[in-house]
Amino acid sequence: MDTAPRNDNATNQGREVSTAKRIERPDGTASADLFPEAFSSLVEIYQAAPPVVSGQCAEVLELIRKHQPILSFVMTADHAIPEAAARVHDLRAMGFNIITTRSDAEFRGIVRRSAASYSIGVPEWPRPGFLVEGRLL
Repeated sequence: MDTAPRNDNATNQGREVSTAKRIERPDGTASADLFPEAFSSLVEIYQAAPPVVSGQCAEVLELIRKHQPILSFVMTADHAIPEAAARVHDLRAMGFNIITTRSDAEFRGIVRRSAASYSIGVPEWPRPGFLVEGRLL
């Protein structure tokens, strides 16, 4: 049984794969593995400044900054943000350090049990654990 052609073929395939990963940059240099560089530049961008927030997420973030702690009921009833918890979730996914506290609260004359109130922790951005060992979570 002749296995040499298969081994040569496997070796050639390995070369083709490694050549396919090689990427030429505009400055003439090449990289065999682009991911670490792209990832490190992404981490640098995230470390530089908080992300741009728009739409309802921006409204929620501004309300929390202005009135913290603010009840989810207040955002829903007084500011017409029907899914405040979803917007808070989106802000956390962007790296904002938003703290949820659950307690009984009186809202419009009725005691609400386990009402969520939101505030911003320190640091405001990035939240602890968002960047761990140079990795985005």
